[in-house]
Amino acid sequence: MTITQHLATTLKTERQARGWSLSKLADETGVSKAMLGQIERNESSPTVSTLWKIATGLNVPFSAFISPEEQPQPVFDPQQQAMVVKPLFPWDDTLKFDHFSITLAPGALSESTPHEAGVVEHVVVISGELEMCIEGHWRTILADSGVRFAGDKPHAYRNSSSQTVHFHSLIHYPR
Repeated sequence: MTITQHLATTLKTERQARGWSLSKLADETGVSKAMLGQIERNESSPTVSTLWKIATGLNVPFSAFISPEEQPQPVFDPQQQAMVVKPLFPWDDTLKFDHFSITLAPGALSESTPHEAGVVEHVVVISGELEMCIEGHWRTILADSGVRFAGDKPHAYRNSSSQTVHFHSLIHYPR
């Protein structure tokens, strides 16, 4: 099964398990009904940002949509490949975390909608310089440095440099 097939199947399964229409799913995620229908029919690949909105609206881990357990694969922004997200350790139900390796292309900006209440995110920069907006304030995180913050508030990632930035994101969900 390809990643887009897995995404389509998982989205439809999660929506139907809740008894939601596409309209209700659109209301909960902030993603248009038309786009959600295209994703479910495997006619469109969502951006990373859209996928985060869907996962947050459904209150499920991001990696549930991108990683059949037997074959973790990277997912990227199909329009620009500006952000590539690869699961290092997909959703762990016992420990309640996702762990991703992420690259952000030069000039790229990714704004994240808030995760569910109580989520804590840890970001560690592997190479390059990552700019992050946390609680409305931009700060630069250098290689071999990290930051921990409340992921249930809006936050953003930006790469203003001419080099790709590589970082890890460990997302802890509440029990």
